[in-house]
Amino acid sequence: MSYQWFEMEDGRSVYRKADKHEPKRSHLACPMIAQDTMEPVQSMLDGKMYDSKSKLRSTYRAAGMVEVGNDPARLRPRKRPKPDRAAIKTTVEKAKARFDRGERVRPR
Repeated sequence: MSYQWFEMEDGRSVYRKADKHEPKRSHLACPMIAQDTMEPVQSMLDGKMYDSKSKLRSTYRAAGMVEVGNDPARLRPRKRPKPDRAAIKTTVEKAKARFDRGERVRPR
């Protein structure tokens, strides 16, 4: 917030907060436009050269293929499931009870 002088209708000058109402716009000159054209690329499916994204994708779809990008999130390792601590605890308790009873594993 900033303050500035305002002239009132009755001729008085008052010093008040000035709200900055900036338009909700990007700092860019125009919105981003996704174009269909691209540098010619060779299709991994049929070996032809394509300069249109939609034409390339339509050939993939017609063949039942799935286009995979280079998203780094896809390459991250998946989170391992957390171990079931209660099951581990009961297993250890059972093993300790068997040991305390005198049960031993016989060597082969």
